[in-house]
Amino acid sequence: MAEILVLYYSRGGSVARLARQIARGVEEAPGMQARLRTVPPVAAVTQQAAPPVPEDGAPYVQLSDLAECAGLALGSPTRFGNMAAPVKHFLDGLGGEWASGMLAGKPAAVFTSTATQHGGQESTLLTMHVPLLHHGCVIVGIPFTEAALNTTRSGGTPYGASHVAGLQDDPQPTEEEAALARALGRRLADIASRLAR
Repeated sequence: MAEILVLYYSRGGSVARLARQIARGVEEAPGMQARLRTVPPVAAVTQQAAPPVPEDGAPYVQLSDLAECAGLALGSPTRFGNMAAPVKHFLDGLGGEWASGMLAGKPAAVFTSTATQHGGQESTLLTMHVPLLHHGCVIVGIPFTEAALNTTRSGGTPYGASHVAGLQDDPQPTEEEAALARALGRRLADIASRLAR
């Protein structure tokens, strides 16, 4: 089976829940399965090293995960209209993989979660596209043929899946947000399958 790498950073749980919805969508596509991974946190001052395995959730990403995947879904919470530092730090360390073309030609999609409706969902998704384009990825979005994209009053954009956690930081996506995340996963897996032919 071909695998789609669903790679994310999540602090409050919202992005992790979207990642699981994307993974469900990936696995609805024939012959495809999802590989969930997370990027480790970063800190300006470190007194002790992070554990080699996260206490819970998905394992930390390895470079072999990128090499072996047929496609990539990349997720991050929004930080002032941009991706979170751990995701940026991880991407910034992929110079060798960029030079070798490891991700070139692979489809990629992005997803995010914000605290407020106008917290920078779309700008975060768009800025996450930029390094993927530099790597030569084929960007996959959500077309308006997905009915929930036309009716959602919270998350969901043509640039990628999203969730509005609200001021109470509710990590659970709405039905429409979850449906759009699954649709993105299915679409990403379908395009990866087509490109592999």
